[in-house]
Amino acid sequence: MTAQDATPVLGPGAGRTGPAGLPDSPAAGRAAGPWRQRRWLLPLVVVALLAQMAFAMVSTAVRQTPTIDEPVYAGTAVVYAQQHSLRYNPEHPPLGKLIIASGLVFARPHLDPGFTGDQTALGRHLLYESGNDPGRLLLWARLPVIVLTLLFGLVLFAFARDLTGPWGGSAALTLYAFSPDLIAHGSLATLDVPAAGFLLTSVWLVWRARRRPALYLPFAGAALGAAVATRMSMLAAVPVVLCLVAWSVCVAYRDRGSGALRRVRLLGRGVVAVAGAVLVVVAVVWAAYLAVDPRLRWSAPAGVPDIRGTRGLVTDLLPFPRPYRDGMRVQFGFEYAAWEGFLLGRHYRGSLWYYLPVALLIKTPLGALALWSAGAVVLLAVPRLRAAAPYVLACPAVLLAAAMLGSRDLGVRYAIFVPVFLAVAAASVTVWRGRRARLVTGALVAFAAVSSLLTYPYYLPYSNEAFGGPSATHLRLHDSNVDWGQDLGRLADRLRDRHAGERVWLVYKGSGVPSHYGIRASDPRKVPTASVHGLLVVSDSAAAKAKGRLAELIATSRAVEEVGHSITLYRRP
Repeated sequence: MTAQDATPVLGPGAGRTGPAGLPDSPAAGRAAGPWRQRRWLLPLVVVALLAQMAFAMVSTAVRQTPTIDEPVYAGTAVVYAQQHSLRYNPEHPPLGKLIIASGLVFARPHLDPGFTGDQTALGRHLLYESGNDPGRLLLWARLPVIVLTLLFGLVLFAFARDLTGPWGGSAALTLYAFSPDLIAHGSLATLDVPAAGFLLTSVWLVWRARRRPALYLPFAGAALGAAVATRMSMLAAVPVVLCLVAWSVCVAYRDRGSGALRRVRLLGRGVVAVAGAVLVVVAVVWAAYLAVDPRLRWSAPAGVPDIRGTRGLVTDLLPFPRPYRDGMRVQFGFEYAAWEGFLLGRHYRGSLWYYLPVALLIKTPLGALALWSAGAVVLLAVPRLRAAAPYVLACPAVLLAAAMLGSRDLGVRYAIFVPVFLAVAAASVTVWRGRRARLVTGALVAFAAVSSLLTYPYYLPYSNEAFGGPSATHLRLHDSNVDWGQDLGRLADRLRDRHAGERVWLVYKGSGVPSHYGIRASDPRKVPTASVHGLLVVSDSAAAKAKGRLAELIATSRAVEEVGHSITLYRRP
């Protein structure tokens, strides 16, 4: 089979040109034939895939106790809604937390308006010290993110269908809907998936602007602004998207006029489009802050670092509110700190540039890895699809490079945009004709889906079969890759059912309060080693970085069982 055998299946706009910029062809129509003959089939497939994802996310969200970041975001969201103050969590822009707040208003949480602690204490106070039901509160905080994750699945399907037709759209949505990382983080009240989804939406709209720039570019700018107003890390993608905006405008108007005048007009249109997109991005960011506090009252909190050099200059030049720029300084301060990491059994201080690629290799289903790679190659190799390659591959490449240079090796959530964009790229493999190609593609998609189903409901500690599956993830990774504090409730159930009345020693890494769940335990690090006997319970993230007394305790104990693939129970004689 050669590249000439590949026939891209084109989306809407039959009779003019397909989304890849080519005339519709009889072959394209034949490839889409089964879908056209059964118009009900495609909506049914989409609904079924998203319903499966919704079930996985909701049922997972109901069982998981607070992860490390969630109480901070939930507490900040409540302060936004009730006190209209920006004083908490300045290192992240407000939009993601406003989304979380849209669910929390239905929970009617109580929060003492006189509370004065830091943001970590705020989250604990809201969940455990204010008379609220933490499980109910967290579920309402998570539901808006779950809904948004499902909506972004529709965007991804539309993008992939525009490029490759209904077969490609269905394959891409399957990889998205069964992605363990997207299910895990899409079911939490955090910011990673919303930011990646907004960026995907922006790029898809910029792609569509190749036909109707006046219609799509304002919405593309708004989606890009939403990404930047959710996570500051999305700023690295802004120059890429703006270049794509200019290129889409050039493609839209390339047939109008000729000669030097045509080039000048194209340049002018591109400049105007980019300037308009920048204005919309800036307006959305300002709107997010003004939605919290219309008067934009702000006093920089103590500890905001004085960032100088290139980073300081860029921060000062950004046309965003001062809280945003101070938040960037906090983020840069994090980058200057020395963090601890854990990869492939090695505990280290600092960061490894290859951490994220290796972590993605471990935590992505093997079928998805194969389809991502093949899809990227097809996008670049097949002339009829090559025009889409910059739109699909440039943003994740730039963002991944930026994340690899960061100092925090804390999880694939820092690269959650990779499974989002590469699911679209994977759709490209469906343009290859031939029974064998379709069988291989279907088998790989099914393999990825089955691998995801087998890990239910433990999506956070997922790793693929080549690395031993979820039960072995803690041997190679830590933190949000495996143990983010999510299984405290399951631990309480296990201790009550199997170890009632036993003396329990606990080293828990998370934001939950063990006593709230009925866990009565002591910290073994605060007593002599010889005094620790019985059941020793250790979060796997704590075990990965264990040293001193804790390392000695683990070395002289015997692992007897585990909870949720994130907490290990040891028996110490």
